[in-house]
Amino acid sequence: MKEEKEEISIKDKIVEAIKEVYDPEIPVDVYELGLIYEINVYPVNNVYILMTLTSPSCPSAEAIPAEVEMKVKEVEGINDVQIELTFDPPYSMDMMSEAAKLELGFL
Repeated sequence: MKEEKEEISIKDKIVEAIKEVYDPEIPVDVYELGLIYEINVYPVNNVYILMTLTSPSCPSAEAIPAEVEMKVKEVEGINDVQIELTFDPPYSMDMMSEAAKLELGFL
């Protein structure tokens, strides 16, 4: 009897990869923090990610987007990754998931 594996979408794989990236000052991944505004997967698996940081003066302003790009490029089948950093809308703690708020003691 052959087992059928549930197919995980490429977007779900991208989200899982992004969840491996943490802000060095906060023990929550950047996805749950709400730093990822948009993920688009285009033909031939080119990926566009619109993201922000907790503040424009974030000490990890270069490291976090570079790590997100690296992790997404490691997903099997991904061709190219473009990261765009924006501060519009500005980040606020309201963007965090409930899991992140719980982890940080805000709930």
